This record gives sequence, C-alpha cells and structure tokens, in this order.
Amino acid sequence: MLIVQLTGCASLVNNAAQGFADNLSDAILNSNDPQLVRDGAPSFLLLLDSLLGEDSRSADLFAAAASLNGAYSAAFVSEPQRQQIFADKAFTLAQRAACLGLRDGCDLREREFAPYKEWALGLKEKDVELGYELATAWAGWIQANSDDWAAIAELERVKVLMGRIAELAPGYSYGGPVLYLGVFETLVGPAQGGRPEVGKEHFERAIELGDGKFLPAKVFYARQYARLVFDRELHDKILSEVVGADPQSDGLTLINLIAQEQARELLASADDYF
Repeated sequence: MLIVQLTGCASLVNNAAQGFADNLSDAILNSNDPQLVRDGAPSFLLLLDSLLGEDSRSADLFAAAASLNGAYSAAFVSEPQRQQIFADKAFTLAQRAACLGLRDGCDLREREFAPYKEWALGLKEKDVELGYELATAWAGWIQANSDDWAAIAELERVKVLMGRIAELAPGYSYGGPVLYLGVFETLVGPAQGGRPEVGKEHFERAIELGDGKFLPAKVFYARQYARLVFDRELHDKILSEVVGADPQSDGLTLINLIAQEQARELLASADDYF
C-alpha cells in the first residue's frame, strides 16, 4: 500500500508539473511582447529544470522542456556558443522523452542505420508528438553543430524520422513536418545534391496546411528556396505578405511576431543578396 501511495504522489507531482509546462507554453506562444518573453523565459526554463529532477519518468514533461529550450534558442539566442548549449540540452531532453515514451526508443543514435530506419518507419499515429519533438530537437542540434561532420552525418536519420511523421500527420503543428522536409531539400543547391523544386512543393504544402496563419512557413520559403534559386520577385512577394499579415492567432502570436521581424530583416538585406 505504501508503494501504491508513493506512486500516486509521484503521479500527482508529474501531472502538476506537466500542467505547469503546458500552461507556460501557452502563455509564451500567445504573448504579443517578444521582449518580455526574451527577458522572462530563462527563469521559467530553470524552474522547469527543477521540476524534471533525476527521478522524473514523464516523457511529456521532458518533451515540453525540450520544446521550450529549443524554441527559446531559435527565437532569441544569436551567439553560436550559446545556441550550441541550448541545442545540446534540447536534444538530450528529447532523447530522454523518446526513451521513456516510444517503444524501443532508447539509444537511437548508436543503432545501426538499417534497424534504426525500420524502427522509424514503424512509428504509429500515437507516436507523432514525441517523434516530432525528437526530430526537431535533433535537427536543431545538427544545425548548431554544422561545423562537425559527425553531426551532419546524422541528418539522414532525422530525414527518415521526419518523413515518417509527415506521412502519419502532415498537418501536425501547422504543417511543421512538411515544412522541415522543405528545409532539408534546400539546405544546398542542386550541384551539391539539393532539390529546390521538391523543397518548393513542400513549402507550399506546409503553408496550405497551416492555413496561411503560420507565418514562419513563408519566411522559410523565402529564405530557403527563393534565395537559393535567386528569385527576387517571389522572395519580396512572400515576405511582404508576412509583414502585412495579422500576427494574432491562438498559439502562434509570439512566433508570428518573430517571423515578421525576420521578414523585415530579409527584405532589408535583399539588395545586397540579389
């Protein structure tokens, strides 16, 4: 009975912590004050670390922590060394979440590629949330360590995983899985193995899946595709749409405001680029 009671207490703590993480995410994503989030989020990230602890067994809580750390870094951290620190942390948390919440989800990086691919292709719809969190954190970690060929070599694993998530739930997170597929195809030009036109199809589908409300999809379309193929007309058209859009949308307000800042910066640098 004591063991049952202790287990119940642990469950209550985990539920409360998960509720806090969810509420925090909602508050951040719906904020219309990026500077407030920039200044205040680090304190909450530290508090979230304390809720995790050494004995936490909540895959969802680890996934929430990974998401918040990755999102904060992408939005507000510009120093490469700090970006790497945040990326390492987010990826570690996402791996922990996968190990706890996905069947046979531990030690995925050490697994031979063929059995890893078999595992990824075997994921089900119930695995989408944790699988997507792992894939995004993994991609962020590779980007932060892009000067390390060993890290770049892991990109193929991310592509397989994200491809499976896109098959299962292409509209998840406002078309996020499809958006990532577009980014993967436009990391380099055709001469280096990139497929810009395939990427273009992914970007346009992602924008459609997000009902045009997820403004970062258009920013990626302009930055990754239009700049890669030197299409100034498309570049300026898409970014002007972003700048002129209403950023207010449930769960998207903050990220849309940041996307508008990025769009203005890209437009301002267009004369130098093209």
